[in-house]
Amino acid sequence: MSSAVRTDTVLSVENLSVTFPTDDGNVRAVRDVSYVLRPREVLGIVGESGSGKSVSSMAVMGLLPASAKITGSIRYKDRELVGLSYKDMQSVRNNGVAMIFQDPMTSLNPVYTIGWQLAEAYRAHHDVSKKAAWRKAVEALELVGIPQPDRRAAQYPHEFSGGMRQRVMIAMAIINDPDVIIADEPTTALDVTVQAQILETLLRLRDEVNAGIILITHDLGVVAGMVDRVQVMYGGTVVESGPVEEVFDHPRMPYTVGLLGSLPNPAKLGQRLTPITGAPPSLINLPPGCAFSPRCPLVANQCRVDEPELHGTERGDHTTRCFRWPDLASMQHSRDLFVRDEIGVVENPAALVEADPYLPVAEEAHTIELRLPQEGPHA
Repeated sequence: MSSAVRTDTVLSVENLSVTFPTDDGNVRAVRDVSYVLRPREVLGIVGESGSGKSVSSMAVMGLLPASAKITGSIRYKDRELVGLSYKDMQSVRNNGVAMIFQDPMTSLNPVYTIGWQLAEAYRAHHDVSKKAAWRKAVEALELVGIPQPDRRAAQYPHEFSGGMRQRVMIAMAIINDPDVIIADEPTTALDVTVQAQILETLLRLRDEVNAGIILITHDLGVVAGMVDRVQVMYGGTVVESGPVEEVFDHPRMPYTVGLLGSLPNPAKLGQRLTPITGAPPSLINLPPGCAFSPRCPLVANQCRVDEPELHGTERGDHTTRCFRWPDLASMQHSRDLFVRDEIGVVENPAALVEADPYLPVAEEAHTIELRLPQEGPHA
């Protein structure tokens, strides 16, 4: 995938920080985030909820509330977007940088047809007739794989399935031939087969319209099969970055190790998942030092006092925000960091079901079943 990426840059984010003032204090939602995006490149941004993934993308789109304090630089080609007026930002939004939102039902207007909404998005940036805009809307629907696009364009959002509505949002994003497409959790609430179709559509469109894609997700499986480079975010900042194969095969940040270890493994069917203990930090009262230090199994005194800079590792274009990465690199089985003795196959499932009859248990035949209490005479 990386061999197809050109060297010129369409989007450059440097030292981006976003702060929201509240009655309880300043919420430091994004802290010192930097990245570049090139044509036909797919950049994955992953992390837990509240890590700053979506806020950073909304800053790029200019969709944050007026109360948000934004510092740093966001450059689309040679144009600085930070501080741009609402009117000037409208000319960039959707025409140069477009976004696919995670909930298409709340993004589409239920009282207008799909074709009308797509045509209006096109007419907002092109001086064309309504008939020409409608033809463009039908073409966009056909491009994203919606059958009978001329007929479906005359239908309303409620007449589309969830997967079809998400395809409409992709059509909305590409109808003005943008250079950058930001996909914020584009497969949320979709079943697995539809997820695969949506992601395949995005990759195909990347090649057809030469757009760079930023994929925001918490699903590491999606990232592994689709992106060129990945950034892992935690506590509002980037904690690890590099080519996706490097980051997944040779993680140099304990948080990334924990994310990878928490993925369901078919080889361990019937066993409990390995969680990262604790909870993400408050973005109002961040802990001193490394934001991950309260949950990190490799934490040292320095980690509790100083926050590390994002710096290089021994693996070339692979950076980490961790003092202990050399120790992590020397470990033969780094993914065992978060394994606890109590995690594993339930040895006496009958006793657990007796204590909690709704608890899923692992059977020897590798099936998961839910034991429900028998109905009594008053059920």
